[in-house]
Amino acid sequence: MTEEHNPSSTHPLLPPTTEDDRVSWLRLLRSRRVGPSTFYRLMSEHGNAQTALAALPGIAQAAGVASYAPCPEDTAIAEMRAAQTAGARMICFGETEYPATLAEIGDAPPLLWAIGDMSILQRPMIALVGARNASSLGTRMARALAVELGQAGYVVVSGLARGVDTAAHAAALDSGTLAVLAGGVDVLYPSENARLANDITAHGLRLSEQPMGMTPQARHFPRRNRIISGLCPAIVVVEAAAKSGSLITARSALDQGREVLAVPGHPFDARAAGCNMLIRDGAALVRNARDVISVLAPIEASQPQLDLGTPQPPETPKAPKRTLRETAALHGEILQRLGPSPLAEDQLIRDLNAPARVIAPALVDLELDGKIRRSAGGLLALG
Repeated sequence: MTEEHNPSSTHPLLPPTTEDDRVSWLRLLRSRRVGPSTFYRLMSEHGNAQTALAALPGIAQAAGVASYAPCPEDTAIAEMRAAQTAGARMICFGETEYPATLAEIGDAPPLLWAIGDMSILQRPMIALVGARNASSLGTRMARALAVELGQAGYVVVSGLARGVDTAAHAAALDSGTLAVLAGGVDVLYPSENARLANDITAHGLRLSEQPMGMTPQARHFPRRNRIISGLCPAIVVVEAAAKSGSLITARSALDQGREVLAVPGHPFDARAAGCNMLIRDGAALVRNARDVISVLAPIEASQPQLDLGTPQPPETPKAPKRTLRETAALHGEILQRLGPSPLAEDQLIRDLNAPARVIAPALVDLELDGKIRRSAGGLLALG
């Protein structure tokens, strides 16, 4: 494919204004091998979703992918009809309803499906996450924090999982809570939380970037976690094992420049190991809601005034602009270097002989795609 667009040129990312535009946005995002980063790059290079869709087969062919076809229009229309049946609303990046804090992260979802009270998105938020097999003390702590933070005016954000998430959502129903789902916004998972999910719809909001009807799979949870942390200026980890989804959420929060707080636990309790590690590494220690609010207050006071001009697609700070072909080549080099045995991230960067600011965004893309996995100590391996 010949390059007809200057890669350095950019177009302002305007949200869709017609139903046809919304279908095109959905088709582009649901097309094979198009995630958030690629979506924004295509929109920047081609100006709108229709032009990007037309260019996709040529881009895929240049990257060595034969017989590529974008997401069919019928598929996108079917998803929009399913959303209408479920009472879900599409929120696109750049629209006034799109959460301003989430729009700041480098891989913000181009669109979200939402069911429930949309006004929730305009209120201050705090994330509470923790172990699925939470202890009695852990669930009590989650409930106490959720109630007190709700009384202080905060929406409690979590992932509708068992354990800490369930306790936090249930305790915050009266004050407002937001559940970010790993699957489709209309898929109530786990099944035992179906009633809670319906209660959240009545008293809060369910949110997801996944297609309607999508059953959650393992690779979807890290993607869900970065939305939980992206929505909030800070995240509180109540209980977490040394290797757990809650620590992935905490790592996403740190990568996004969010504050991480943790509830300490007994050294002999494996469910407290992750929290104790976070505190050892500099996370604020949480004994009660006052500790959380004392961290949040300076953050809120330092927030700049919102720029209400034309929204721009999020960019990874200081990351050099790369074409899709260059990005695909870099991803291939990284995957070639990795295997089932963990490799230190700094060693990978040295092996590739490239700046960390170039490698880091590519690692995030590959982790979100489920192609690589991270473990404690900054180790990387094939997913």
